[in-house]
Parts: sequence; C-alpha cells; structure tokens
Amino acid sequence: QLQLVESGGGLVQPGESLRLSCDASEFSLEYYSIGWFRQAPGKERGGVSCISDSGRSTDYAHSVMGRFTISRDIGKKTVYLQMNSLQSGDTAVYYCAATPPFRRCSDSPYDYEYWGQGTQVTVSS
Repeated sequence: QLQLVESGGGLVQPGESLRLSCDASEFSLEYYSIGWFRQAPGKERGGVSCISDSGRSTDYAHSVMGRFTISRDIGKKTVYLQMNSLQSGDTAVYYCAATPPFRRCSDSPYDYEYWGQGTQVTVSS
C-alpha cells in the first residue's frame, strides 16, 4: 500500500506562516496529482489545493487563494503547502492525498485513492 506522510503542522498565531510537507517517497509524482485537504472538528473534509501530475496546473480553494502556495520537488518526492497570513479559520487537520495515476486534480476527496495520516494546524492567539 502506497503511503503519504505529512509533517510541518503546529501552533501559530494569526498572521504567521507554516510550510507543510507531504513525503511521497513511494510515488512517482509525474504520474499522480497531489491534493491538500483539511478537516476542522464537526466539518467535512474539504479541498485546499492541488498540483497536477504534470506539475503545470495548480488549484486553490477561494478561501486560501493568495495566501497558500502548493509546490513540489520531483527529486525529493515531496509536495509542499506554504501557508502565509494564517487565520483562525485555517485551524484544521491537514491531509495530503494522491489520485489514481494520470487523473486530474479534484476538490472532492472521493477522487483520491491514497491518504496520509494528517498533521494538525492550529492558529490561535
């Protein structure tokens, strides 16, 4: 079973930044679109950002556009989510996920086959 491992979460104050990492060492990133999702207590898991298998396309939820940036390092087999200007509403468990091979980005968690265990991000003063 292919695995993804998230890291980089933590407790920060509003306005600060974090960079999440998704270790996809068992994947060839050229074949998989990788998405970041988040889930706050009592809420459904929702899409945050995605980078396509080609790397040429990135998508963002409206709520994070202009603040978050997704990127990847093919050699390190890692996908990053740079999160700036964090707000209390960004507090959630963040997950990275991979689609089946050669699938496009999607904001639906049902379109993703592989998931990490999640990393907690808490934004609080």
